[in-house]
Amino acid sequence: MTAFEVRGVAGLPEVRPGDDLAALIAQAAPGLRPGDVLVVTSKIVSKAEGRVLPGDDRAEAIERETVRVVARRGETVIAQTRHGLVMAAAGVDASNTERGTVLLLPEDPDASARRIRHGLRDRLGVDVGVIVSDTFGRPWREGLTDVAIGAAGVRPVDDLRGRSDAYGNPLAATVTALIDEIAAAAELVKGKLSGVPVAVVRGLAHLVTPGDGPGARVLVRPADQDMFRYGSADVVFARRTIREFSADPVDPQAVRRAVAAAIAAPAPHHTTPWRFVLLESAAARTELLDAMRDAWAADLRADGFAEESIARRLRRGDVLRNAPYLVVPCLVMDGSHAYPDARRSAAEREMFVVAMGAGVQNLLVQLAVEGLGSAWVSSTMFCRDVVRKVLGLPDDWDPMGAVAVGHPAAPPRQRPPRDPGDFIVTR
Repeated sequence: MTAFEVRGVAGLPEVRPGDDLAALIAQAAPGLRPGDVLVVTSKIVSKAEGRVLPGDDRAEAIERETVRVVARRGETVIAQTRHGLVMAAAGVDASNTERGTVLLLPEDPDASARRIRHGLRDRLGVDVGVIVSDTFGRPWREGLTDVAIGAAGVRPVDDLRGRSDAYGNPLAATVTALIDEIAAAAELVKGKLSGVPVAVVRGLAHLVTPGDGPGARVLVRPADQDMFRYGSADVVFARRTIREFSADPVDPQAVRRAVAAAIAAPAPHHTTPWRFVLLESAAARTELLDAMRDAWAADLRADGFAEESIARRLRRGDVLRNAPYLVVPCLVMDGSHAYPDARRSAAEREMFVVAMGAGVQNLLVQLAVEGLGSAWVSSTMFCRDVVRKVLGLPDDWDPMGAVAVGHPAAPPRQRPPRDPGDFIVTR
């Protein structure tokens, strides 16, 4: 293939809810040939499918279509839709629709593309590829471009991994998003103001498939592979307590990057009160947890607990034992001020404890950004001498709990929403 042709389809009427898009396109483009690729803007698909909301409250529609807010600045919201698409305003559009209405994305753009494809086959007897396109902004780039949000009968990607370039260099990461490239090319003849919502791309028959294919959904990057999943609006909320971990190993460098975030926390007197002990070997983790278990059991027996009750309480430590990686944050008071009275001495320590908490929180948030789950458990605070002895730590290092780290075995459980107003007092 050395050339292809892109042309707009003129003469389409204003699309109304309930219209048969395949019939309208067949009438406007009766000369479609087998192997053509039809690119249809999502707006007319939404109109035909009744995805039109009356009312001027676009913000309410955006909230309704949003699964999670990735970033927010002023009135601009970047949100993930239920389709998995991350885009401005969750795809809710107030342009190219009647005043007082807004357009939502099609419920299932891949299914929409299949319906149009099958309808054209029934009316014109041709097998064409169909792409449903929409406009996206891009991080780090000004301007907008069209991408495919739905597809049928078109090979969505060209996976070049494992092949070599003209110089013999192996390609390790090159997967070309073919349907996005076609959607962008088609937008050059459609445009936002021309009233041409459909384009025909001719000359790419080698990309048209007999079956409908997997659609555009395959271009939605899985969450566990998304290095930029968390935006500024939800990065803090990404931290959730994870108590069940898979057997997948933890990248030690990811933990070290989380420690780098931890030590960026605020601290009193320009001090650095954080130390982090990384338990990367199974033997070290087992030795520590066994010693802690024995110390806790001895304390419980001294308090008069029955053996059954002790066994039940000891099982609470399973989250640490089942984790493939442990971090023990420790507080040091280097740089703290000495005061002659107990009140100010206690306040001085509290300042350092708060700084330690800020460091641990930073650690947990960055672990989530790295795609790792974590759980902070306070148990080391109850047997600090044991922890120091097993880990060979200085006497002035105070273990401040332990953090279980690993890849989540399952998504975190939903938690009830919390109203910030319940935690605020205004004076």
